[in-house]
Amino acid sequence: MQDYLSAARDFDLPSTAATTLAGSLDALNACVECCDRHALPGRIALFWEGRDGSSASYTFCELQDQAARFANFLEAQGVRPGDCVAGMLPRNVELLITILGTWRLGAVYQPLFTAFGPKAIEHRLQGSGAKVVVTDAANRSKLDEVEGTPLLVTVTGAKGQGIQRGDFSFWAELERHSAEFEPVLRSADDPFLMMFTSGTTGLAKPVPVPLKAILAFVGYMREAVDLRPEDAFWNLADPGWAYGLYYAVTGPLAMGHPTTFYEGAFTVESTCRIIRKYGISNLAGSPTAFRMLLAAKPQVESLLRGCLRAVSSAGEPLSPEVIRWFSDGLNTCIHDHYGQTELGMVLCNHHALHHPVRIGAAGFAIPGHRVVVLDEQHRELPPGQPGILALDRTRSPLFWFPGYQDMSTKAFVGNYYLSGDTVELNEDGSISFVGRSDDVITTSGYRVGPFDVESALIEHPAVIEAAVIGKPDPERTELVKAFVVLQPQFRADAVLAEELKQHVRKRLSAHAYPREVEFVDELPKTPSGKIQRFLLRNQEIAKAQAAAH
Repeated sequence: MQDYLSAARDFDLPSTAATTLAGSLDALNACVECCDRHALPGRIALFWEGRDGSSASYTFCELQDQAARFANFLEAQGVRPGDCVAGMLPRNVELLITILGTWRLGAVYQPLFTAFGPKAIEHRLQGSGAKVVVTDAANRSKLDEVEGTPLLVTVTGAKGQGIQRGDFSFWAELERHSAEFEPVLRSADDPFLMMFTSGTTGLAKPVPVPLKAILAFVGYMREAVDLRPEDAFWNLADPGWAYGLYYAVTGPLAMGHPTTFYEGAFTVESTCRIIRKYGISNLAGSPTAFRMLLAAKPQVESLLRGCLRAVSSAGEPLSPEVIRWFSDGLNTCIHDHYGQTELGMVLCNHHALHHPVRIGAAGFAIPGHRVVVLDEQHRELPPGQPGILALDRTRSPLFWFPGYQDMSTKAFVGNYYLSGDTVELNEDGSISFVGRSDDVITTSGYRVGPFDVESALIEHPAVIEAAVIGKPDPERTELVKAFVVLQPQFRADAVLAEELKQHVRKRLSAHAYPREVEFVDELPKTPSGKIQRFLLRNQEIAKAQAAAH
């Protein structure tokens, strides 16, 4: 295990990267790293804001106490180190207690996004073999439709609402159990999170996250997010997903830094209100959220101009229009960051490191990772040639992905992990995102990245969002088709469609502009906000097949 630490030093990481952990890589506990060692009197761990305007704050000492009680409860129910405990909870203190208490026992926390239906829940619970599920009154009924539901713990509503026969009451059990529980130490390769990640086909795959990933998570918070002691930090992402769990929970808490939870759904009004109320200076989130802020720019500029020091974006590439608006309209810097559930964040425009920033590029490899571009024969490509983004595992000491649980994977080829994303290396060493391998469009012999076309469309004042796909075409192989969501004051008609086509043709190129534009009310997205182009592509393929018959 110490080789891992030595390798981190060999890669010229900041000296603190090798001393992030309180324990050794042979004896770790995530609750100690993210709570106990920061449990000083009065030190805040969580600022919580309810959807009704109520608010509270919680110290590391308070969370340490409650986590120990929850760990005692789990142990009394037969949960052992290495077992999975699932949480289907909104962003509240009960979620943090569940996570930290699970870790204290040496068990593995599994997130269940609160928007999941019974089928998605069942697949994940069966895949992880979870022993316990913690949920709340609002989500409890979904579990009635899940086959083989494990032991249930419910955070009850007012007067015990939501509790059902056979359930344990969350707060009642905490009150019954002791606040003394010695953390169970595990090795750096033992998992502490069980994630599930979806591709464009097939069921979601289980991703065990080992304890040593905490080093990489903290590296991202420090180098890319540039989280400083004086910052008020808010990550908009839901901890039901990787970006929120890695970087709204694990990363900041491992640094001893308070995190912020807002229990309600994203709105422009609530986002502006919370940023102003808590003096948020360091913000992270998804391009979807930032596009919604841009769509309300007069209101947002009047409220937030000059408030934010650094903004980080992850999930899909930012459009140049969003980047320019944050700079000009809000007087702040927003940077693109790239990662996957299997990797964490590995390719970033870093707020804390000095390097050239190319608009539209995902940035440079985060310290501790060697990111390369490969051709179809898995040879490293020079600048200017599109290929597959890959991680050189032998020269990436902070690479932690062990492979999918109980599944083989084609992502490991020799010394490389293949991401499945098409990118291009630039002359300055940065890397630009082109698209998922199955998103790249081949039209009349040209390869077109959908993101370039989408970025050009979003620059038009009529467009809120756009998704671009390749539509099957007998002459061109594929033609470029755009699905567009309009600002409410614009009329969806043939005149505007033609205007958008010519706008892209002028801004981008004569071969990459959309030959078809379809106006839609909304785009299909994952619950975490990523546009699902493959659903639009499958829709067009089905139409073509129906027309052929």
